[in-house]
Amino acid sequence: MIRVWTDDAEAGLLDRSGDRSSTFLYMPEASGERAVSVTMPVRLASWNTRFSLAPIFEMNLPEGALRERLRLAFAKATGTFDDIDLLGVVGRSQVGRIRYTGQKEKLSEEVPFQSVNEILERRRAGDLYRYLIERFASYSGISGVQPKVLVRDETDFADRQPGTRLSPSYRGATHIVKFWEPNEYPQLAANEYFCLKVAEKCGLEVPRFRLSADAGAMVIDRFDLRQDGTYRGFEDFCVLNARRTDQKYSGSYETSVLKRFQQFANSTHVYEDLEKLFTLIALNCALRNGDAHLKNFGMVYDDVLGEARLAPVYDLVTTTVYIARDNMALTLNGTTGWPSAKDLHRLGETRAGCTPARVREIFERIAGAIRSTSAEVMAYAKENPDFAEIGARMVAEWEKGIRR
Repeated sequence: MIRVWTDDAEAGLLDRSGDRSSTFLYMPEASGERAVSVTMPVRLASWNTRFSLAPIFEMNLPEGALRERLRLAFAKATGTFDDIDLLGVVGRSQVGRIRYTGQKEKLSEEVPFQSVNEILERRRAGDLYRYLIERFASYSGISGVQPKVLVRDETDFADRQPGTRLSPSYRGATHIVKFWEPNEYPQLAANEYFCLKVAEKCGLEVPRFRLSADAGAMVIDRFDLRQDGTYRGFEDFCVLNARRTDQKYSGSYETSVLKRFQQFANSTHVYEDLEKLFTLIALNCALRNGDAHLKNFGMVYDDVLGEARLAPVYDLVTTTVYIARDNMALTLNGTTGWPSAKDLHRLGETRAGCTPARVREIFERIAGAIRSTSAEVMAYAKENPDFAEIGARMVAEWEKGIRR
């Protein structure tokens, strides 16, 4: 059995039910603001889930290499290693406001210190990837197939976030460090770095991101960390659509993203955020990102009963440089084929409330941001020959996206 905490207060208990199911029960004294998700309000009846965990509890479970690393480390001690076992390992350090502990454990979010500059400058001798995975795997409640870890460098975070003054007692994670398998996806860190540059130039909100000196890793400031050291709520669109992680490629941009956001946004800025969400979808098409699935869009809030906004941009890459015939992750107009300008115009006008003129302005802004960043890509490629081939392919794919 696992205790579930929201905003540092106990919300309820999570346990297995039957062979593969789970059940969650709110504490009798839990108030509305203790809700674990906008999709699971506080109630007397339990929330029961067939086949594993409710999407909000599954949302931050590591995947791929990080999950396998944790399985090998803990399966012998536990005898089994299902999702609840994994949650028990990484539950004290998660993206968002939810934390998990054992039934008799106290809530503690302490994450070991790791200098961000040491990672960016690659000053540590030896295999940095192996070192970080071994040291931070059990503190890294964050989803994704490619390896990611959560680390703490509160001084760097405060220095680079104007007005931020974290408490001297703060011990939670402040940054996300992302790695990639170079033999499978060469130069993927630089790929995402420049894609995020485009998003930033389009006027979309992007958390601070930095590329390591050897382009082997990227460090991203947590966008859910508030100035007082507490965390904002975060829910991805798998949660909002009541879908498991393995269903992240199921759905459409019309209904599963834009319509679903309107359903849960609860904000006076809903139309502003809808326009940004449409811009992000169009940008994914222009950049040829075939991995813009439900988990790569999110929503953030300070109060689960209050205003919810579109989350900053994350996990943005040009996938067609690795998978030449890659298509979109979700459907648009009934197909995953790359949409025409006409298709996107219709989406912006009917689902995001944009005028035809506004859609054209958005397209022009995307094209301008891409062409400006393309020059940076080629300049970086000249100084870093290992990136030259991938960089040239990215620019070619971006031009194809703009023409389309």
